[in-house]
Amino acid sequence: MYTQLADWHGPGPWILLIPLIWIAVVVLVIAVLRRTVWRRHGCGFGYGYGVETGAGAGVAAEHPLAVLGRRYAEGDIDAEEYRAKRAVLSESPRDDAKGGGAR
Repeated sequence: MYTQLADWHGPGPWILLIPLIWIAVVVLVIAVLRRTVWRRHGCGFGYGYGVETGAGAGVAAEHPLAVLGRRYAEGDIDAEEYRAKRAVLSESPRDDAKGGGAR
């Protein structure tokens, strides 16, 4: 029995792979969440990463009413045009579903 214990030299350097594997799993899960769920909801760290700043930045992510309000606040459109476009954007799309909408 003493000989068996004396011949054992410990777990060896491969024991360091176990924490590295767990770190890789955590990084992979965070990367998948950032690319799918968090980006879709606009939360999490790294939000807006790679988006240029300035006029027109992030336009695809903005709601049309928010863009309209921003244009009105900046003075690009007047109050009458703002009200008309807001009415069009706020109405229900039931006419378009039947094919009777303007094309």
